[in-house]
Amino acid sequence: MFSFLFKKGHRVERLIYAYLENIKRSQESFANALRECFLHGERCENFEFYLQQTHKYESKADDVRQEINDLMYGKALIPDSRGDIMGLMAALDVVPHRFESILYMIQTQRLQLPDFLKVDLKALVDLCLETCDLLYRQTEALFQKSDHIRELLTTIDTNESHCDHFERTLITKIFDSDIDPFLKLQLKDLIVEIGEIANQADRVSKRINIISLKRRV
Repeated sequence: MFSFLFKKGHRVERLIYAYLENIKRSQESFANALRECFLHGERCENFEFYLQQTHKYESKADDVRQEINDLMYGKALIPDSRGDIMGLMAALDVVPHRFESILYMIQTQRLQLPDFLKVDLKALVDLCLETCDLLYRQTEALFQKSDHIRELLTTIDTNESHCDHFERTLITKIFDSDIDPFLKLQLKDLIVEIGEIANQADRVSKRINIISLKRRV
């Protein structure tokens, strides 16, 4: 296993799985924080706790990624493989950073989610996070030399297109409403930031597909 990338890379393999586990935990805390906002609005007392948990696991993921980079520079992998893995890790790292930045946006701007947006916004969030789950499966499939990479790529791409549709629907609803114009701009920026989760997952998925194709050459 991993013969296409590793010479002495079994430690790198274990660290990559640890990295993915921390991203998943960060995502879970992110989802819990948003659920608090959907359910309780101004009374989302647990939001701060989940924000800190999101930050905690994002920081742990950063630490693991740094350890992976140190091993890369220590020549645990052949040069071409180092470039592929380091590029993949850098692209993956955007995802948990976005979880954190979205929650800080809600916190610092004191954003309250209007009731008329909540159903569609929850659908957007759920689909973005489902797309991330598929991305984690695709990343694991890469290192397991699975045949499902292309299939996962197709599903991720489809999800990303559906997320774009939800974004447009939500932004249209925002600007058709009679809420404060400044709040409209704040909410539009929030919607775009959430949608970027799926966009980044799609970009990483395409990178994984390229790495998979290269190993067959």
